[in-house]
Amino acid sequence: MVVWYQQPVRVGFILKPDKTEAGVLLEELVPWLRDQGHIPVVPTEDQIAPHGSEIVPEEQLGEAVDLAVVLGGDGTMLRASRLVADQGKPVLGINLGQLGFLAMFAPAESKTALAAALAGRLPRAERMRLQVTFTRMGADPVVRFALNDSVLHQGAMARLIEVNAYADSQLIAAYRADGLIIATPTGSTAYNMAAGGPILVPGLEAMTLTPICAHALTNRPLAVSASSVVRLELGAEARGVILTVDGQWAHSFLPGDRVEMTAAKRPLVMFTSQQSFFDVMRDKLHWGVRLDKGAKG
Repeated sequence: MVVWYQQPVRVGFILKPDKTEAGVLLEELVPWLRDQGHIPVVPTEDQIAPHGSEIVPEEQLGEAVDLAVVLGGDGTMLRASRLVADQGKPVLGINLGQLGFLAMFAPAESKTALAAALAGRLPRAERMRLQVTFTRMGADPVVRFALNDSVLHQGAMARLIEVNAYADSQLIAAYRADGLIIATPTGSTAYNMAAGGPILVPGLEAMTLTPICAHALTNRPLAVSASSVVRLELGAEARGVILTVDGQWAHSFLPGDRVEMTAAKRPLVMFTSQQSFFDVMRDKLHWGVRLDKGAKG
């Protein structure tokens, strides 16, 4: 879908912390945008505000911009999702990290990609998010959103925990493991994949449940509908259990606590490259790459 922005466009920047390369690129992009009549916006928390940029508190960024540009890696994209997805603002990722599953464009492509986004020529994709609702008896529920995953896991101590998992109030299993990962299709190539979970194509309306180092070898990863409500509770006394959401938020998890996860009403809108999902997999994960005959294994 082509979207034509009204001029001038307010472009928000979200930077990877302590990344010198991000500051250098921002110093280059801000005057470039100003020369074209657009308004660069930087959150106060990033503590980098080149001359000519507008500064707003982080919690106001989603309302203050028309689109957001990430200068960082996939972790910074998770932060961007938290800041602008609820307002429906699209995100363009310039990869200054390593893999770059979400931040798809190289620094050398930043101006070209941003110009195409501003002109409505860059494809967009919607990425499902999880709505994560944490409830403790006697306290108000806490709601957070995950682009990648929500993880219930043992904290500092290396011991198994028992987790009862339900889908729409039906018991799935009582897992005995180091933890349990609930991932979106986007997050299926993150912690979920490292734990042996399945890779889901981004457009699927599903989420995965993947145990971390399960005690029973028959406890295999499972995919359920994104419209399901997955509920996790501790099945036995346990200490030091932690609930994390996208690695951006963490909370202690005690016997009697409950967390429920389902697809959020609003996805993250991302600008994408012309590469297909499978092109990215071959590029980032080296699928199908053969060593030269003369190379030593």
